[in-house]
Amino acid sequence: MRVRKATGEEMLRLWGYADAGSAPPTVKFFHANLSSGNSLFWTIEREDGELIGELYAFLDLGDTDFADGKDTAYLCAFRVKEGYRGQGLGSELLEHALSELREMGFRSATIGVGKDEPRNLRLYRRFGFLSMVKECHYDPCGMDTDMQPVYEEDAWWLLSKDL
Repeated sequence: MRVRKATGEEMLRLWGYADAGSAPPTVKFFHANLSSGNSLFWTIEREDGELIGELYAFLDLGDTDFADGKDTAYLCAFRVKEGYRGQGLGSELLEHALSELREMGFRSATIGVGKDEPRNLRLYRRFGFLSMVKECHYDPCGMDTDMQPVYEEDAWWLLSKDL
C-alpha cells in the first residue's frame, strides 16, 4: 500500500460519480477546487490500484479560521475504508499530508471532528490537534444546491495544530 496524491477524476470514481456535471453540489465543490489547485487530495492505494483511503486539504476558504491560503490549510473528508481501519493506514495518510503542507510553507492545519467521535478525536489529539478554534454548525466544504455551506444541527469542533 502506498500514499500518493490523486486527481479530481479519481475522487469522482471513489465517490461513485462518472463526472462532476451530474454530481451533487458538495462533489462539484470538491472537484472544482481540486481542478483549480485550491485543494489537494491524498489517497491510500492498494497494490491492485483500489483506493482505500482519502484525505483532502483546502488551501483557501471563505472562512479564514479554516484555511487562509497562506498559513493555514483545512483537512477534511478523511476516511479509510472499513476493512482497513486499525492498521495505522490513516495515521500514515495524515502524517503524509501534514508533511506536504509543511513543505509547502503552511504553518498550521485545521480539522473538524464531531463531539460524538471519540476515536477520531483521540487520533487528532495524538497528532497534535490540541487547540479548539471554534464550535461549528457549517462546514465550508459541504454545499447545498445554491452552493452555500449546509447548516448542521449538531455542532462540531474545528481543531488546529502548528506544523
